[in-house]
Amino acid sequence: MSDAPLWTPAALEAATGGRLIGTPRAVTGASIDTRSLEPGDLFFAIRGEARDGHDFVPAALGKGAGAAMVTTARAKEFEGAGPVLAVPGEGDDPVLDAMRRLGLAARARTGAAIVAVTGSVGKTGTKEALRHVLSAQGATHASVASYNNHWGVPLTLARMPEDSRFGVFEIGMNHGAEILPLTAMVRPDVALITTVEPVHIEHFRSLSEIADAKGEIFSGLKPGGVAVINRDNPNYERLLAHAHASRAGRVVTFGEHASADVCAHRILLRPDVSVVDATVMGVPVTYQLGTPGRHVAMNSLGVLACIHALGADLARAALSLASLKPPVGRGERTALRIEDGEAFLVDESYNANPASIRAALATLAGIDTGPKGRRIAVLGDMKELGAAGEALHRELADAVAANGIDRVFAVGPLMAHLFEALPMPVRGTAGLTAEDVTDAVLATLRPGDAVMVKGSNSMRMVRIVEAVKARYAVAPDPREVALNAGR
Repeated sequence: MSDAPLWTPAALEAATGGRLIGTPRAVTGASIDTRSLEPGDLFFAIRGEARDGHDFVPAALGKGAGAAMVTTARAKEFEGAGPVLAVPGEGDDPVLDAMRRLGLAARARTGAAIVAVTGSVGKTGTKEALRHVLSAQGATHASVASYNNHWGVPLTLARMPEDSRFGVFEIGMNHGAEILPLTAMVRPDVALITTVEPVHIEHFRSLSEIADAKGEIFSGLKPGGVAVINRDNPNYERLLAHAHASRAGRVVTFGEHASADVCAHRILLRPDVSVVDATVMGVPVTYQLGTPGRHVAMNSLGVLACIHALGADLARAALSLASLKPPVGRGERTALRIEDGEAFLVDESYNANPASIRAALATLAGIDTGPKGRRIAVLGDMKELGAAGEALHRELADAVAANGIDRVFAVGPLMAHLFEALPMPVRGTAGLTAEDVTDAVLATLRPGDAVMVKGSNSMRMVRIVEAVKARYAVAPDPREVALNAGR
């Protein structure tokens, strides 16, 4: 990308309807958080759940923000502190409204080919896979982390350089009608739904309602755009109806179903990689995935469907998937030194739902353990499941048994229902918080073990991951060493 500023002063004022006070520094980025703000970022003083961003304006300017966007009503508070962009408005959050306007201006000025991704499971990993393969083919801008909500999407748009060749946007929801305004802002050329599962089910009466909410993403498609749908999902017909009701010019399907446009004929699961034999729009393709797991392999089909829909280089994308690594908290693997041997940690701590826990257990089952090693799952509550929560946790017992999991540690009042449904030899320790089971997990690990940690983000399962890493010196993964030695 070019070295030109992300936004000029004139463009900022024109897009937001605001007025610059003071001399702005070159605006090279955008931020809503002073903890991660970089010099040159435009700081948006939006209102959070607990704090008002205006309270952090002096800190942002002190860290070298290009300017701070504030409401006109409060602009005088920051005289002499640095450059501010004062924006008008009478709503709940004029700064957030102005950030949306800036995002719309960013979308209007770019010629990038845009992909939007949603789904009950796998949307962040799929977004990262698209970022990975498209970055090898041109300047690619994508959502950071899981910036997929009412502020994350406009912030990601506002950060998009004008000369981007590709854009990848993650769009999330936990209520109906939340995707509609976000996809309208993004106006994707291609929109992908990874799958529909019982996630956020407490806010919906049925899976069909979740499918309808996910199907909203197609409403924002540019005329003639492409809708990409999982052909294997039981809600396929419902999603297809949403695609046909949109401005999509065509629909591309993926999965193992014989009629899928991007069809997997064989998925070979190995401990460290997966190999997929597929047909992409009639063209045979065999490729390797650097991130193991059947769920990752299935979503890679959706990635290739998007690549084809964009008109990008399919062969190059398939080759790029071999070097794909999982995002932090979503399957990251670490070798551990325990006594005179090694164990293996799989960090799935970012989030959890019934489908993703079942997928993670299946992946854990495929990891090679040492001669006396065990497969250990440390599982935290899955949130937003409503009245079905207890049953959905208890029903994971069949996945634990089917995947040969040797020991389960449970965190939270809901996961206690799974713990009670397990045979005594499989039960490790149960507690209400991550701290309650951390010492027991640390004490149980021995050479040859493979341990996987997963739960909803609010359960703070990452603390167990951090404790495991801190206790046992992290050894280089021998597979990575061998791979690097062969280069």
